[in-house]
Amino acid sequence: MPDTTSTKKQPAPVRSHFYAYISKLRWLQRWGMKRNVISENVMEHSWEVATIAHVLALARNRYFGGTVDVNAVVVAALYHDCSEVITGDMPSPIKYHSPEITKAYKAIEHQADHELLSLLPDDLKADFRPVLVEAEIVPEYHTLIKSADTICAYLKCKAEVQAGNPEFRKAEEDVRRRLERDDCPEVRYFLETFAPSYGLTLDELLR
Repeated sequence: MPDTTSTKKQPAPVRSHFYAYISKLRWLQRWGMKRNVISENVMEHSWEVATIAHVLALARNRYFGGTVDVNAVVVAALYHDCSEVITGDMPSPIKYHSPEITKAYKAIEHQADHELLSLLPDDLKADFRPVLVEAEIVPEYHTLIKSADTICAYLKCKAEVQAGNPEFRKAEEDVRRRLERDDCPEVRYFLETFAPSYGLTLDELLR
């Protein structure tokens, strides 16, 4: 007979709206003030950021002397834009239009993080704080996620320009300059190793 004396007691059922709420991210479109040839919602963007943050974290540990918790980086990346289900996706030109607007929006994001956290069962809140509340993410992990987010923006802009959409030409130049200023060697690793293939067709990728 198996020993069941150490089995933890199951928690009493508590209804939480958390996951139903953040599932609405699929309906929130990004780049809302630009004409898009390729639509992108916040849910799919979060997945792409998480996959790129994954390889950035792996590269840091493998090639650049890092000791980051790769899984923690990926989980935080998956949740990094959840607050937008409350705030909406604020276009960068508006978000960073002035120090006053940036400060006000950051305060709104902070409040939204905590409102989402409050939807979770009490027993899980401590587990979610370091991935859901931006101010409590490990700074090194946050840097990797921001780099992954910028890479995603660059790939999106390049795809739009390649599709013949001049609406994204200036944004592509701006984001490329931001990446050039990024001193994370993992960013250069990704841009040299993986980014060039994004411009290929499926037939070219399969050759």
